[in-house]
Amino acid sequence: MTSVPEAGSDTGSDPVLVKRAKVARLVNLGVRTGGGLFALAAVLFFLALIVGFSSAWTTVIGFCLIAGSVILAPAMVFMYAVKAADRADREGTW
Repeated sequence: MTSVPEAGSDTGSDPVLVKRAKVARLVNLGVRTGGGLFALAAVLFFLALIVGFSSAWTTVIGFCLIAGSVILAPAMVFMYAVKAADRADREGTW
């Protein structure tokens, strides 16, 4: 998985770069949280496969998948937006 560029290392006092750095930190948190929830759902699925499925297992696995999707989808959109903004700044293509 590609990571979000480290915005914020040379932001100075430009408010746009400061805000972009904050968004980049939230994106990193969202990608890690969403991915972690998907990984947890996979582990729980195989654990439930071994132990035996019940209503509780299904509910927890479903919650992890839904919460991971709700968190990861916007994080990925903003990740590409931050990358595009950084690339446009570097190349001067605004």
